[in-house]
Amino acid sequence: MAKYDIVIRNGTIHDGEGGAPRVADVAIEGQVIAAIGRIDGSGREEIDATGMLVTPGFVDVHTHYDGQASWSDRLGPTSLHGVTTVVMGNCGVGFAPCRPHQRDILVEVMEGVEDVPEVVMIQGVPWNWETFPDYLDAMAERRLDVDFAAQLPHSALRVYVMGERAASFDPPTADDLARMRELTAEAIRAGAVGISTSRNMLHRTTQGAPIPSLFSEEVELNALAAGLCDAGAGVFQLIPNVDNPPAEEFRLMRRIAEVARRPLSYSLMQLPSGDPEAWRDSIDLMAQAVADGLPIRAQVAPRGVGTLYGLDLSFNPFMLHPSFRAIAQLPLAEKVARMRDPAFRAQLLSEQADESDPMTLRRIAGARESYPLGDPPNYEPDPSERVDRKAAALGKSYEEHVYDLLLERDGRALLFWPVANYRHGDSRAVREMLGDPNTVMALADGGAHYGLVCDSSFPTYFLTRWVRDASGDERFDLADGIAQLTGKPADLVGFGDRGRLKPGYKADVNVIDFDRLTLSAPEMRHDLPAGGKRLDQGAEGYVATIVSGEITYRNGAPTGALPGRLVRGQQSAPAPRAFARAGA
Repeated sequence: MAKYDIVIRNGTIHDGEGGAPRVADVAIEGQVIAAIGRIDGSGREEIDATGMLVTPGFVDVHTHYDGQASWSDRLGPTSLHGVTTVVMGNCGVGFAPCRPHQRDILVEVMEGVEDVPEVVMIQGVPWNWETFPDYLDAMAERRLDVDFAAQLPHSALRVYVMGERAASFDPPTADDLARMRELTAEAIRAGAVGISTSRNMLHRTTQGAPIPSLFSEEVELNALAAGLCDAGAGVFQLIPNVDNPPAEEFRLMRRIAEVARRPLSYSLMQLPSGDPEAWRDSIDLMAQAVADGLPIRAQVAPRGVGTLYGLDLSFNPFMLHPSFRAIAQLPLAEKVARMRDPAFRAQLLSEQADESDPMTLRRIAGARESYPLGDPPNYEPDPSERVDRKAAALGKSYEEHVYDLLLERDGRALLFWPVANYRHGDSRAVREMLGDPNTVMALADGGAHYGLVCDSSFPTYFLTRWVRDASGDERFDLADGIAQLTGKPADLVGFGDRGRLKPGYKADVNVIDFDRLTLSAPEMRHDLPAGGKRLDQGAEGYVATIVSGEITYRNGAPTGALPGRLVRGQQSAPAPRAFARAGA
């Protein structure tokens, strides 16, 4: 009888390509899938998957674990949701290349754009690199709970090449452009999976300054694209300027893709203001580009995205009131005790925010348009439950009502302000975007927005909301839904060795109790360097997650195995192979 490392018995197998499911066994030998079918040989470890789904490990192409991957061996919360491979370095921000005297500006950029506290990065990031190949070499030494790949961030590259001129938005010289092109190609050849940039006008430092790459002209973006072309590999990832008409942004993206001769992916959402159907224009333009032979794909979030508010989070409606500022640093339980005191409540409610920064005030004012998130979390609330509307219905002031809401669940209650992909409670646009053949489910942003956002749970949300619990035309076929999380994103970044359940492919596997799959409410953890806080969000129903043939999580609990490694560049699909000891 053959012996394998792991045999998963009698599960419903999904291949990650949308093929029809079948009940079978999966044998794992070393880091690869050895056989699928009836496995006669036993396994050193066996998993009974009767009545459960067996899927490829999920691939998350839009994360910001650049910092966390350098100081932590776990990329949570993402790794709690069946994800076995992540791509970091999105949106043009990251930590390499970087000369020692340039570290402060990259920290300011990451703090401003991705809400990673400065003190966390100062204490946590080791900075044992300078060039991007140095960075990849340093990351290759890391041992994590998931595989991880990196993109070259445009802002870091611009600062590295142009120095102080980058932050003052000077136009690059011909020599600057040549150097950026050269370093882009060098990074790709060293193992970067692409280059990223952002044209989002909200992407600014903690001081409100635009990030160094924000105003880059087309000639500079084309220099980066030419670097991809020179290397003959990599993906160009871009956050568009949503203040521009979709047709204008798309013409730019087409020209970049034409120069790069490589795939381009960009972020697509339904926006809260302006034309609610503008996303359709982008979809149509993308379809035309694909028909013209340009491999352009849109990254789409599976639900409304926005800001979370809470007493222990980065923002809450009273954070700038003098009375709250006096207790802001207290442990949550002490903070709640003070806020339940009637005299303290009366004093705080009589105060106004002590702040003049318009962006901060706008973020705080957004709480008026927020909704109680609840547990289990509700990301599609009824418009009548909006905090300001509910307060009026109850005959209370907004301030009184939101004060009481924040004290629920012993102060752990959260409010959710959806600012995109949510319009008057209607999610049809999200479903249509997700169902387009040229989109990829992404934008979970793991490793970023530690005290503002917790979207790393997107895979679990997608599987429950759009696959299991949806009805009629809304519902994704289960096989197609699994492909949305596995083969499709793997293909986007050129990972041909994973995202499928086939013999010879990488043994990244999930065993899922689909009926029991449930998303928990986000909770605050204090486990970052320097005691920093981050939102965490778990799930029930992931019976086992396997990375490179090692079980990393059982029923949501870590096993201690850390098989995750740096993925350098594109990965070829394995050649068809037969295993002599495979079962029939």
